[in-house]
Amino acid sequence: MINFHSECSFKISNEDTYFKWIEAIIASEDKLLGEVNYIFCDDEYLHKINVEYLDHDTLTDIISFDYTEGDIISGDIFISVERVEDNAKDFEVEFDTELLRVMAHGVLHYCGYKDKDDEASALMRSKEEEKIAMFHVEQ
Repeated sequence: MINFHSECSFKISNEDTYFKWIEAIIASEDKLLGEVNYIFCDDEYLHKINVEYLDHDTLTDIISFDYTEGDIISGDIFISVERVEDNAKDFEVEFDTELLRVMAHGVLHYCGYKDKDDEASALMRSKEEEKIAMFHVEQ
């Protein structure tokens, strides 16, 4: 099950398309879908989570809480829509493309990909691009 929640004015359009895409990402990594919750919020909301749960006093675009067990992918993915908007401008990409990147990023963490060093970050970026391309393939 994939759920979309909003703690701000942002609402994801065409949920079914995103649902099928996320399912396809998980299947492409030979994993099974458990329950993944996407929570869209603003900077203030995500900053509070970052301070309270991770003891980081910084803004971020995504925080994921991984509840994966074995090959069954589950977790809560919090996304700051404000950070996605700013990142899209900084990276000179469309908002929708940057949103796909962070949505895929959270699920890829659950699939075992990391981004703490240069090599792992490069692989994560490659996987993000691969999964973004999958969105444009008819589900």
